[in-house]
Amino acid sequence: MFDKSIFVMVLIFCFAGYMCGSFLSAYFIPKWLYGIDITLDSPDKNPGAANAFKNAGTECGILVIVTELLKGFLPVYIASHYIDVNSLWFIPVMTAPVAGHAHSMFYGFKGGKAIAVSFGVLLGLVPNLIPALWLAFFYIFFSLVIKINPHWKRSIVTFINWCVALAVTCRVKSICFAAVIISAIVVHKHMLAKDV
Repeated sequence: MFDKSIFVMVLIFCFAGYMCGSFLSAYFIPKWLYGIDITLDSPDKNPGAANAFKNAGTECGILVIVTELLKGFLPVYIASHYIDVNSLWFIPVMTAPVAGHAHSMFYGFKGGKAIAVSFGVLLGLVPNLIPALWLAFFYIFFSLVIKINPHWKRSIVTFINWCVALAVTCRVKSICFAAVIISAIVVHKHMLAKDV
């Protein structure tokens, strides 16, 4: 049966998640604090955490990565107290911050590659950290064990393997479906930047 109150809550949390995701901290924080536009000095022009570290320094990079994680974590974590994570209604809640980061309304509906915010979303599922651990495992594995370069290839292989691992090990359908959508967004953003 259709539950109007759940639908309204989903809309609220999706909007909040999209707005949080749309705040491109890797672009705005270096600009506001240091007067640096990290996209000008980066080959891929990406407003992401890696470029904040490279172009604005470690201190700024740490502030950016924490902010990127929080903007994914907070909307999902708070929503999990009002909407059942096992419900299919939770899929758009999980994907909204990632979509916001990739297509920011504050950046002409363009955005970053959405890796850090994806981790933030997954950490928001606490105490279920298995999805986040799988993603971290594949990033480490394809960075240190079977080294895949350049970064855009590594990210694509990582997110594809992550989806497969969740399909096999995760019994929560909403998380599995959300993982597919998140991966599609991340892979698409990396495909657009693959020639850089």
